[in-house]
This record gives sequence, structure tokens and C-alpha cells, in this order.
Amino acid sequence: MITVSNLSVQFGKRVLFNDVNLKFTNGNIYGIIGANGAGKSTFLRTIYGDLDPTTGTIALGPGERLSVLSQDHFKWDGFTVMDTVMMGHSVLWDIMKQREVLYAKEDFTDEDGMLVSELEEKFAELDGWNAESDAAALLSGLGISEDKHYTLVGELSGKEKVRVMLAQALYGNPDNLLLDEPTNDLDMETVMWLENYLANYENTVLVVSHDRHFLDSVCTHTVDIDFGKINMFAGNYSFWYESSQLALRQQQNQKAKAEEKKKELEEFIRRFSANVAKSKQTTSRKKMLDKLNVDEIKPSSRKYPGIIFTPEREPGNQILEVSGLSKSTEEGIVLFNDVNFNVEKGDKIVFISRNPRAMTAFFEILNGNLKQDSGHFNWGVTITTAYLPLDNTDYFNTDLNLVDWLGQYGEGNEVYMKGFLGRMLFSGEEVLKKVSVLSGGEKMRCMIARMQLRNANCLILDTPTNHLDLESIQAFNNNLKTYKGNVLFSSHDHEFIQTVANRVIELTPNGIIDKMMEYDEYITSDHIKELRDKMYAQ
Repeated sequence: MITVSNLSVQFGKRVLFNDVNLKFTNGNIYGIIGANGAGKSTFLRTIYGDLDPTTGTIALGPGERLSVLSQDHFKWDGFTVMDTVMMGHSVLWDIMKQREVLYAKEDFTDEDGMLVSELEEKFAELDGWNAESDAAALLSGLGISEDKHYTLVGELSGKEKVRVMLAQALYGNPDNLLLDEPTNDLDMETVMWLENYLANYENTVLVVSHDRHFLDSVCTHTVDIDFGKINMFAGNYSFWYESSQLALRQQQNQKAKAEEKKKELEEFIRRFSANVAKSKQTTSRKKMLDKLNVDEIKPSSRKYPGIIFTPEREPGNQILEVSGLSKSTEEGIVLFNDVNFNVEKGDKIVFISRNPRAMTAFFEILNGNLKQDSGHFNWGVTITTAYLPLDNTDYFNTDLNLVDWLGQYGEGNEVYMKGFLGRMLFSGEEVLKKVSVLSGGEKMRCMIARMQLRNANCLILDTPTNHLDLESIQAFNNNLKTYKGNVLFSSHDHEFIQTVANRVIELTPNGIIDKMMEYDEYITSDHIKELRDKMYAQ
């Protein structure tokens, strides 16, 4: 249990949040949301003591332990993987080290014997005899093979280190667990493992994430940081979003009577509860909506960017034909080989691979920025494309302001360009900022504005949710669901894929797997799992 009392955090004149009073209790998982810069990570840092609040206190339950997902991936380079994980339970680790020192003494005294006896009792209480096997189980579940359990952390890849840090945070079943973006750099199998692990977690969890599917799968409550306030709501992210949108529509409809509004809200709660009841995830088992009061549903004050892609012309019958396409890295690693498929009208295709470089190379080839090793591709004569690359650095190596920068990519006067920037939440003097000083999220919104100028009928999107806040991701997602053209994309966002894609193509070193099906069906099919393993093993 974590109790937050009268908390405020202020940097100079800027108040992140003020007068926060919340209680986080056992058996619940709290998803912390808010726009970029709202203070999500700062809130976690104040809870685990890395940052002193301006006012207020944080209190844990008596004798409770708090564990945090480490963001320092180099701190543990000199330790073995196994030791690094077990150090996550600092009390048990200290006892283990004290035992080792005492048992190694040559002049073992009676006093040492009494101390060892006390340590052994504590060691047993903390299930120390199973310490290594528990750590090994966590590591294996997170995709770290047994042959790496006793290697140095410094010898691991960046993605493997992320998994070790996560195992360290989970180790020893902490009473309070803080996770800041835990799904970053995890593949879909590992994310599913983590979802299932947390679904059975009985203690208190606070998690910051931009992964809406993850938040929906594990969270019982949503904690919203907005305009200097922190408010808690029952329900997962989707419930918060849909209910706040409903409340906003009701607020705008002044003619509706109070009784009609209440009836509509109650019906919404019943409908959502019925959907949740069908889920096997934690949100149903915790019965998060049982005691929800209609008065808790409030319109959000968030602003959502206007992401609207409008094709200038309808695509013809020939969209894209790919034949025998292959590409390897300079080191000789095969990214994909002998890729053959046709894109049909209405296709919205997600491209996946166990090697994320495969999708980027594939999209760069389709956009003429990279040469394939073999094969060819042909776009239909009616097709116009708009591309959102993974790396947009080169686009912003300039001293232009936002208006002039956007003006490079379309025809129209300054007022016209300001209109597109306004859709992306750049207003007033902001449009005169130099693009070189923009944040990652601001650059992504500029790139999306650039795409909108194209009025393309085929969008190519390489990991489009990178650097975007939840509001931008939601707006992007909503538009792509109704977009009339074709979409070729890759993404780490499960919900984005599930709600946009109607076809899955997996790029492997030995050809492709091409299925006209929903993403959820694809990743849960035993038949496809066997096929995937075969395609990567050849």
C-alpha cells in the first residue's frame, strides 16, 4: 500500500502537480497516464525517493518493500545476470552476503554462530533456499536463456538488459512495484508473458505506459495527470477514454436533460462491464466497475490532435506488386528473402519480424531510399504514397521555423500551413519556433502534418507511435480505422495493430508468412507459432 498526502512538485514557477492525496492499495494495478511532460515519471520518482517533493509525504505500509524498474542499464554491467536479479530483493541479498562472509571465516566464534542462526532464520522466512531457482524462472519467462544466467550483464545486448532489469524489479514479489514503460523493447511474446504475470499479481503496482493494450490488459484503475492535478478513476484506459469522451459529448449537448444523461452513462457502464466480464484478464477478476459512481465520469480536458488523412483520389485495382525481394545487412545477416505478395484494395497490412531492422529496410526500399539485393516491386499508376520513417533526424537539420519547414512539402500560403500545424496542436508563437529545437514528440507531429499535405491514398508508417503521447496515438489510431486508402505499417502498439490491420505479413530470413486475419488471432494461433519457429530455424 502506498499513501500519498498533500503532495506537490514544482520546478521554479512551473507546478507539475499540486495537493495530491491518493491511496494505492493491494490487489490493484494503477495505470498512470498524461500528456508528454505532464509529470508521469516525476510522480514515480517522488514515490520511490529519487526526487524530493516540494511539499507532502509518501508512506508505505508497515514493513513493506518497494521495487522499481531500473532505467540505468549500465549500472549492473560488472555483475552476473543472476546476481543482478537477486539484488532486486535488497534485504535477502544482504542476508546472503552476510552468510557468505561468516561461513568463510576461519576463526568462527560463538558470537558468529548466534548471528548465523539469526540470519538462517531470516533467510528461510524470505524463501532464500529458492532464491536462484525463482530468479531463473523469471529470466526464462522474460526470454533470457539459461546459458546467459551466469554471464556478465555487460555482455548482453541492450534488449536483453531491459529484460534483466524487469526481472530484477519483479524478483521477490515486492509489496509495491513501480514500472516506468516496462514494455519498451520487449517482443510480443514477452509482453504477453508480462501481462499474464501481472494479471495474477496480488500486491500494489503503479505503471506508466503508452501501450494501450497493456494498460487495458492489466490495470484496474487509471490515474490521470492533467493540468496540475492527479485524479484516480476506476477502470482501465479504454474505459477512461470512452467514458470521458461520452461525458464531453454530453457536456456539449446542453439540451439533454439530467435524467437522460444519467441513464446514458449508466447504460455505458453496464455495456462496458459486460465486455470486461468476458475477459480473462485482471480487469474482470478485480471487478473494477462494481462500485463505480456515475458522478465519477468526467469529460477530459485533454486536447487531441486533428490527424486526418484524406486521399485525393481513389486507388485503382493495382496497388503494389512485390516479387522476389531480398535484403541482407552489411554483416551478412539476412533480413528477409524472396518476398512475394500483392497489395489489394482495402488492405491495411502490418509487417512484423523478429528482427525489427527488417521492416525498416523493407519500407526504405519501397520508398527508394535503399537498394534491394534482389527482386523488384511496382506501384500502381494511381497510387500516391506518404511515408513516416523510423528515423526523421535528417528532416530537422535546419534552422527553418515550423511554418517555413512545412511549406517545403506542399503548396499554399502561410495561413494554409498554419492550419495544418494548428491541427497538430501548434498554435500562436509556437509555429515560429526553430524545428531544430523540437522534442521527439513535436517532431513526430510535424512529420504527420507533412504527410497530411500529400493527400495520399497509401500510407507507409514505420513504428508511427514512437515518441507520441497517448492522445496523439489515440487520434492517429482513430483516423486509420476509417481511412479509405491502403496502409502498410509496423508497430509495437498492440491496440494500434489489432484495430487497424486486416492482414499480417511476417518477414523472415526464409520467406514470408502472409495471413488475412486479425493480429490477436495471428499471435495466439498454435499453428502459426509452429510455422514461425520453422521459418526462422531453417
